[in-house]
Amino acid sequence: MLQVSAKNKIEQIWLDVIAGGVSQPDSVIEQLTYLMFARQLDEAEAEIESAELLGDTQPHIFGVSDEEQLLRWRNFIGLEAKTLHKHFTEKVFPFMKNLNSDKESAFSKYLSEATFKINEPLALKKVVQGLEELFQNDIKGLDMQGDLYEYMLGKLNSAGRLGAFRTPKHIRDMMVALMAPTADMRICDPACGTAGFLISSAEYIREHYEKQMTTEQWDAFDSTMFTGYDTDETMCRLSCMNLMLHSVKNPMLMKQDSVSKDFVTHDVYDLCLANPPFKGTINQENVSPTLLSVTNTKKTELLFVALLIRLLHVGGRCACIVPDGVLFGSSKAHQALRQKLVENQCLEAVISMPSGVFKPYAGVSTAILIFTKTDGVGAEKVWFYDMRADGYSLDDKRVPVSENDIPDIIERFHHREQESQRKRTEQSFFVPVQEIKENGFDLSINKYKQTEYVAVEYPPTSEIIKDIEELNARITQETAELKNLLGL
Repeated sequence: MLQVSAKNKIEQIWLDVIAGGVSQPDSVIEQLTYLMFARQLDEAEAEIESAELLGDTQPHIFGVSDEEQLLRWRNFIGLEAKTLHKHFTEKVFPFMKNLNSDKESAFSKYLSEATFKINEPLALKKVVQGLEELFQNDIKGLDMQGDLYEYMLGKLNSAGRLGAFRTPKHIRDMMVALMAPTADMRICDPACGTAGFLISSAEYIREHYEKQMTTEQWDAFDSTMFTGYDTDETMCRLSCMNLMLHSVKNPMLMKQDSVSKDFVTHDVYDLCLANPPFKGTINQENVSPTLLSVTNTKKTELLFVALLIRLLHVGGRCACIVPDGVLFGSSKAHQALRQKLVENQCLEAVISMPSGVFKPYAGVSTAILIFTKTDGVGAEKVWFYDMRADGYSLDDKRVPVSENDIPDIIERFHHREQESQRKRTEQSFFVPVQEIKENGFDLSINKYKQTEYVAVEYPPTSEIIKDIEELNARITQETAELKNLLGL
């Protein structure tokens, strides 16, 4: 979460970009993204240099010549305003656009037409200084491409209307840890936004498999392993830059409405991870008929779950975030989708999350659905978990707290064979699929958990009255003593 001081600085930086000749909010975000990427490249180069000292040799981003070193953020931010503007527009920005030598890559595709629009040197100088101060003093060490970008997205009216809010990094990392991707998988997010799920997956794979990956696996890691779709070209640009900084050189990123008629991809991916738009509705005439055959609706949250089923090959797995309404909605479309998940696919788990997870941007209650595509073989029982804490306060401030169920969720999910004897008064338990069917395929945990009531014994009324009388007598006595002291 960004602090008030950081938000105030972002507001000033935003005004400085506008002063530089950029008026549209989406263009402001785009220009700031380029500058943030320039700074991230410098940080990535510094990490490569540090690793090199420890014997881990990696390709450098910048050359060793003075001219190439001047392309680094730390070496040009001190330039005088006019010199800085000329240097950035004529050298740094073209260098960034041509970082990827593969002209067919997503990076080249989305950055080839990019233009730098801050045309006032003094405004650019102020923006660069403002960003540097922001990173040094306010958001150092945070998930910068998340918290900062999310705050800027809040300035776009479309962000709130579409329900397109970033998934907090610790929730993404939890979902990836639950699914435990391997170096042989093809991973997809059909509503990728800033590519958060793909980045968390890449980090997980590097952490667990880096030392044993083959050349073929590294080639796939750089290209076909990660696929993302988004309807916004700015998001595609950001995703490209973000993934490149996480060592994914040529990700499969496409500007595409993945629930539309012209999107026909199916039975491809080993793993899907997603937090699709919640509140949107779309023109049903533009929706893919294959999705409507699963759930006849205009609601995006239902259509995306149907899409996730379609994208997976048989045996592929999915973890996706859905609003609670998907779990218990009474419409035919809601019920049809849940029936398909329970009877035709292998629904493994429903993890209920507290409503504060997406605050302050949204207060909706959500859950994580985990399932394997089987196309005909359902599960015998479904594991439910009632998450009550995620390591942060559940108010708008979202400050770190000691209560955190995430480690317990990961541990129990991977050892579900030990959960069969858990009672429904506990945080996690199994529910037979037959019972779910009998309850109209309701997947809300409140339908199945039991509350344990403990009898409370109170003292006799006579004792309570006696205590009250003694308390009143003491108040009267101490009030009299106070009056004497005050001379009243």
